[in-house]
Amino acid sequence: MEKQLLDILKTNGRIKEEDLAVMLNTSVDEVKSTIERLEKEGVILGYDTLIDWEKTDYEKVIAYIEVKVTPQRGQGFDKVAERIYNYPQVTACSLMSGRYDLFVVVEGKTMKEVALFVAEKLAPIESVLSTATHFVLKKYKDNGIVFNKPRKDKREAVVL
Repeated sequence: MEKQLLDILKTNGRIKEEDLAVMLNTSVDEVKSTIERLEKEGVILGYDTLIDWEKTDYEKVIAYIEVKVTPQRGQGFDKVAERIYNYPQVTACSLMSGRYDLFVVVEGKTMKEVALFVAEKLAPIESVLSTATHFVLKKYKDNGIVFNKPRKDKREAVVL
């Protein structure tokens, strides 16, 4: 039941506990106690809202940054990752396998603002060997949600 609950909450964190109980064929009290326990254990860390910023008047630039670093003795990648993820511009930071070590997501108002963050804050960090910045031009899908999904015309054709 726990895995099903987590899957449902990941898709929609606003579902009422009563509806979750029906979906999971259990009691509301069981749902409430499970959610409280998962929050207390740090399994559920928060509830997110996915926003299509292109449909707002707010300027927002998102960049995906590949970062190669030298791991620090006795601390590996954790210390440099902590230094990076503590910047307010950084919305995500992950250790990766492959050509680079850290995958960092940065948000800013303009490309120049993000570029200056990389040049002035990220690249000068002692353990950082190199960075590669990729600006998001358009989002098609995020967290399982399709943006600007084409609508199917459900009208029937009339032939005269």
